[in-house]
Amino acid sequence: MSVLDSKIPEGPMDQKWSQYKNKIRLVNPANKRKIDVIVVGTGLAGGSAASSLAELGYNVKAFCFQDSPRRAHSIAAQGGINAAKNYPGDGDSIFRLFYDTVKGGDYRSREANVYRLAEVSANIIDQCVAQGVPFAREYGGLLDNRSFGGAQVSRTFYAKGQTGQQLLLGAYSAMERQIGKGKIKMYARHEMLDLVKVNGKARGIIARNLVTGELERHSAHAVVIASGGYGNVFFLSTNAMGSNVTAAWKIHQKGAHFANPCYTQIHPTCIPVSGEHQSKLTLMSESLRNDGRIWVPKNIEDVMAIRQGTKKAVDLSADERDYYLERRYPAFGNLVPRDVASRAAKERCDAGYGVNATGEAVYLDFASAIERYGKEQATMQHIENPSEDQINELGREVVKSKYGNLFQMYYKITDADPYSTPMMIYPAVHYTMGGVWVDYNLMSSIEGCYVAGEANFSDHGANRLGASALMQGLADGYFVLPYTIADYLADDISTGTIPTDLPEFAQAEQETADRMNRLVNIKGTKSVDHFHKKLGKIMWDKVGMARNEQGLKEAISEIQAVRAAFYQDVRIPGNVNEYNQELDKANRVADFLELGELMAIDALNRAESCGGHFREESQTDKGEALRNDDDYAYVAVWEYKGAPSEAVLHKEALTFDSVKLAQRNYE
Repeated sequence: MSVLDSKIPEGPMDQKWSQYKNKIRLVNPANKRKIDVIVVGTGLAGGSAASSLAELGYNVKAFCFQDSPRRAHSIAAQGGINAAKNYPGDGDSIFRLFYDTVKGGDYRSREANVYRLAEVSANIIDQCVAQGVPFAREYGGLLDNRSFGGAQVSRTFYAKGQTGQQLLLGAYSAMERQIGKGKIKMYARHEMLDLVKVNGKARGIIARNLVTGELERHSAHAVVIASGGYGNVFFLSTNAMGSNVTAAWKIHQKGAHFANPCYTQIHPTCIPVSGEHQSKLTLMSESLRNDGRIWVPKNIEDVMAIRQGTKKAVDLSADERDYYLERRYPAFGNLVPRDVASRAAKERCDAGYGVNATGEAVYLDFASAIERYGKEQATMQHIENPSEDQINELGREVVKSKYGNLFQMYYKITDADPYSTPMMIYPAVHYTMGGVWVDYNLMSSIEGCYVAGEANFSDHGANRLGASALMQGLADGYFVLPYTIADYLADDISTGTIPTDLPEFAQAEQETADRMNRLVNIKGTKSVDHFHKKLGKIMWDKVGMARNEQGLKEAISEIQAVRAAFYQDVRIPGNVNEYNQELDKANRVADFLELGELMAIDALNRAESCGGHFREESQTDKGEALRNDDDYAYVAVWEYKGAPSEAVLHKEALTFDSVKLAQRNYE
């Protein structure tokens, strides 16, 4: 059995990172020019890593399957990015952000990594402001903050509802600068299909040119995987349709252990499913929970009337509404963490109070915010005895300035005006906290193979707090990886260029070609999407918001059956050596079919509830997640042995020296 060495530095928590940086080895500028690094993925983690490493002097090769780095899924992040700068003066600190993150993750994350994340968070904002990211500002010119779930302070910096897009443009501009200087060689429309190991070290990748179909060999002294999460294993998710697990899964198959695969996040504010025709779901930013109030009717008669169209949401008075998050969690109200809010919505809908035709929707209402802002504006503008129409108009303008593009998006998708009627929302798969296991340096269990951003497991435990995804991606790429990778690369200053004619490259390329030829030659009768949808339904029904032993055992056998049918009856038109999107999709779904089984196995193994992993057998008398710290205070780390059912479990024990283990309470 392998031994997991997390390489957490000694010393006090608030000094670990600074002392560690002072002791690790460096590579001098002249020697950096001799070293090549591959970065797979160009979202916030990959883009920031590639630009930072190139700025330092390394030769970087960057890969993305999109037609431009600007198309990375990070662009879809809407609400904001956390940082412990305490601009509002409401009590925030590095320790508070650290504590909220550990608690929000239900005490299933590694303390040292989380503290480092909180520590470097303030630097991220300064970096992005210097790049020209147009964060929202207050009247006096200071950067504005808003609140997000799981915190009682305002620490989220934002750019309307386009924060991910603006941050990605900042990283993209930094990349383009280095591309122009020749320090980054950009490979767009290329997908990594295998990792090449030489003498146990990651030394390159096999990539497919998605335009020509050609397989290519690319070498480097280290490989960074920043390919995002695996939420599309559920088929319907808020992820971009191209988002996949392939890069992470291929390194898993080559020896990189996979940690906590069952930890997936269900986001509470998504536009509900409308029918079988859908291929993805749309997220409405969590920032809307700052001002929006979530409710369902108190009386089942009103629910039925709304479903039948004889009543509208606006017809119900405040006394006829159940603001269930405010009722159940008065201290945090609508800003409870995502897993808590999602389960609460499911509970109300399962009880029969869902307000759309499918019974799977709740309301997100801005009427109170519009009225509050309207009265405030009327006072500021010295309007005495303003009419309801004036208050409404003034309030709408404030809400529009904060969330206008989100309201417009909702209107275009649903044809309902959220200024005058409540939005309908329901939980959906959004983020994955599990991922490739990494040590404190962000290195996987393969030497020289690093994993950054959502693709690794390290920071969020069993539930990610809102606005922390962007924080982790940029922290890893701008402020962690450039230090830690140097310590490893210091041994390679005299290695020279890694040749691609080594037998290890030939073998990896041949194995990749054989896999693809096998898929194309099945010549079955069912489309790739047919199998992906089958997998997604099993995952959502039995490995989704709520899980139980029987359902998980059924899911494992059902996924195995779908995988067997996939390899017998999938139909992939066209040939291997050409532009073939169905083949690209089939490659990704093949990996999802293995990952899905491992997720169910991991969920079955963890017979406790924690964060986004909710086992029905393990809950409090109030229906909250009930942890079992005596038996499950560890990271579940799976080693690949040829099939998910044969995976070997390793355990990284979690210790808590700076925070006290406690049952989460947001009341």
